[in-house]
Amino acid sequence: MLKSGITPLPFILNRLAGLVRMIPPKMDESRLRRFVSSCLLHREIFIRLALKHGSPLYALDEKRLRMQVHRFRRAFEERLGPVGIFFAMKSNNLPEITRIMVEEGIGLDVSSGAELTQALNAGAEEIFFSGPGKTNEELTAAIGQADRVTILMDSFGELERLDHLTRHHQRAVRAGIRLATDHSGLWRKFGIPLSSLRDFLHKAREAPFIHLAGLQFHTSWNLSPSAQVTFIARLGSVLRDLPERLIDQVTFVDIGGGFWPEEGEWLRTGGTRFGMIMNLLFPRHRDNQSRFLIASRSIDVFAHRISTALRSALPGHLHCRICLEPGRWLSHGAMHLLITVVDVKGRDLVITDAGTNAVGWERFEQDYFPVINLTRPGIEEHACAVLGSLCTPHDVWGYSYHGTEIRPGDLLLIPAQGAYTYSLRQNFIKPLPAIAVLPEKVGPDWPRHGSAETKGQSDTSMPDRSLLP
Repeated sequence: MLKSGITPLPFILNRLAGLVRMIPPKMDESRLRRFVSSCLLHREIFIRLALKHGSPLYALDEKRLRMQVHRFRRAFEERLGPVGIFFAMKSNNLPEITRIMVEEGIGLDVSSGAELTQALNAGAEEIFFSGPGKTNEELTAAIGQADRVTILMDSFGELERLDHLTRHHQRAVRAGIRLATDHSGLWRKFGIPLSSLRDFLHKAREAPFIHLAGLQFHTSWNLSPSAQVTFIARLGSVLRDLPERLIDQVTFVDIGGGFWPEEGEWLRTGGTRFGMIMNLLFPRHRDNQSRFLIASRSIDVFAHRISTALRSALPGHLHCRICLEPGRWLSHGAMHLLITVVDVKGRDLVITDAGTNAVGWERFEQDYFPVINLTRPGIEEHACAVLGSLCTPHDVWGYSYHGTEIRPGDLLLIPAQGAYTYSLRQNFIKPLPAIAVLPEKVGPDWPRHGSAETKGQSDTSMPDRSLLP
């Protein structure tokens, strides 16, 4: 930096070059075509589901959701023995998903009183109540269900309030301690520093109705297990320096969630750091067609490296249950959106019956997912702005579609919308989609072209009859 405060041009160019080097690889188009082909295998089921339930529609793939649970459990239990799996409800709070998780013997990780109520009503036997800023009302509700709820304390202040409330109600609770993994920026809001663990353990022992049972930490956006493995090593170092009498009460270590789906992160140019800057500098020349892929590791790689790190880092005398809180990894590919074209304003511009209030935010200006025309199917891709019907220009589904052409009444599929969409949806301008569960196959009770169930429906609420083969 010059003394005058003017940044030299070489410095700026060097920083820009650094940003360019950070751009992830472009998506392999053959991989994208294979993904689109796999979606089209279920075309008839999607079409008949929309005919029966209307459009727009959330389509839940229950079979895939259960398969993901089984895969996740198998990957970790093969290496660690029985583990506790707690589905992070914030990733998708659809009641049907909550029910399926309970049926699969999965615990639930909740972050609010509302989620706690839903988990209890679903019959969950094991619930972790995490998150900062729990109110006294929320803590009291958890105390009232102490046989099913473990409270993950987030701060010294929360420990003091929980101590006061349990003394008042004369009710013992099971609790854990959330540990902060990052002391910078906004991530400071979560948990206590590792350096404060000894003091927290001493203070918790003075609370007669708080039975301290475990430790929890969470790292996010884990495309690989590196962040989890690094913190496990730090945690092990701290635990080995603590007196055995302080950690003998630890019966579980919860390593949180943040596991990224194995498909990797799919981004538009605007989702990359360099692309964000270029879009700000040149808003009239946005690159909406390029797609990028940040690769992620398989769940077996996560399980192998995490289990190896735990065996290496944790003290030998600490015998505890390992718990995990997957959310995105389980739900990502288990729910899809079906929407219908209402208006074709040109070869490169169409309007659909659904707005992005159905996913809660303008995600498709950064994230990439293909828009697949189920009515006129095809692998070929055509440039076209596929927009929603909200009164905002940021109501974008995509800038291209896969198919032969696109017309009013066509049914479109936005696949893999199971994570952080339904739970973020907003009552903004347009109604929210209905919800339906995919059948494993189309049976004779499903509506067919010209059936009584499909007659008399307007094209604004149902796909065109030309959908059917």
